[in-house]
Amino acid sequence: MRHAGANSPSALARALERVPHRERPWIQELVYGTFRLRGRIDYLLDRLVRRGIASLDADILDVLRLGAYQLLEMDSVPVYAAVSQAVEMAKAIAGRGAGGLANGVLHSLQRQRDSLRFPDFEDDPVAHLASWGSHPEFLVARWVREFGAQGARALVEANNRRPSLYLRPIGLSPEDAARRLEEVGIASEPVPFAPDALHVPPPAGVREALDAVPAVVQDPAAGLVVRYAAVPNGVVVADLCAAPGGKTLGLAERAGYVAAADVSGDRLARVEENARRIGVSNVGFVVSDARWPALAGADVVLVDVPCTGTGTFRRHPDGKWRIGPTDLAALVELQREILDAAAEVVRPGGLLVYSTCSLEREENQDQVDAFLARHPGFIVEPPDAGTVDARLLDEVGRLVVLPQEWGVDGAFAARMRRSK
Repeated sequence: MRHAGANSPSALARALERVPHRERPWIQELVYGTFRLRGRIDYLLDRLVRRGIASLDADILDVLRLGAYQLLEMDSVPVYAAVSQAVEMAKAIAGRGAGGLANGVLHSLQRQRDSLRFPDFEDDPVAHLASWGSHPEFLVARWVREFGAQGARALVEANNRRPSLYLRPIGLSPEDAARRLEEVGIASEPVPFAPDALHVPPPAGVREALDAVPAVVQDPAAGLVVRYAAVPNGVVVADLCAAPGGKTLGLAERAGYVAAADVSGDRLARVEENARRIGVSNVGFVVSDARWPALAGADVVLVDVPCTGTGTFRRHPDGKWRIGPTDLAALVELQREILDAAAEVVRPGGLLVYSTCSLEREENQDQVDAFLARHPGFIVEPPDAGTVDARLLDEVGRLVVLPQEWGVDGAFAARMRRSK
């Protein structure tokens, strides 16, 4: 759970295939909940392990984290069951001594859980939000500088809420999709600031919702990028970083043709599978690195670039533990290369739409400002008034969606016209 580069959602999905359906929700809650509160759990464990958690084997630390989450957050699990399970897992990994360690630490946590104190927010907001708020300290420090202490606190709290299920209907209106869902007993509700999205509250799940309507699972923030792009009817669109494909299929509703490209053939195959499931036929697929695109002369180019993903921690809580302070600079450079390459794919008079699911200024506003300085033939051109809620646009017309303000994922986009 702590190892850099691990794709935890994919690994969990593969593991769940071997588990009975009735046990899957419990396991998902345990795994994602532990990721969500890892910083809080680590702060507590570090005070209970004699030489600190840095002295522990990574796998033993993961066992302690899973046990601690059950004790702290899963009331349905008896204390003896959470502890004994952790003890047996630790023994299997590293022998009886590790089992004894797990037993001692978790019993101590259970006894002292109400007496252990976290840093006070008023005295040290960064330390409080890193520990109790369960986020990497370097990110919290950035957000305090960017949004202020209270803004960073609201962001951390938003990230720690369990994500909701949202659908983007494809090929029919949200109103018609809501009626179809209602016919099969599934409740849904509109999202006022994101007209293309439907919120599907529990107890409905993904499978039954997608069986009822042609749609993709998509957070409203991602759908707002498509709406902001305001692709004219019938044009040719190149989506240079297409996977996982929600934006691709959204663009296809108005475009005459969408060329969906991605560096990963496996991820692109899943986009193609989704297109077939929904019945979208005006999308073609090509495996291509966005730094050297195998396309040219498009009316509209979308580059939804690789990024830190700091706007999606509510949905991907493992993500906050997979990035470090040095990752940002490397991603900014990659984004710059992709943007410069994408500029050559747009025909004169066409549109280039740059987007991220990041909250970081270097990946967003600063990246676009630097691009415009290098490419004076492009200017920011927001869509027509009323296309998106004006509160979602910054002073120059770029899309900015913040989780702490809207209760959904974070997103950024800039719509730029090529004049020559």
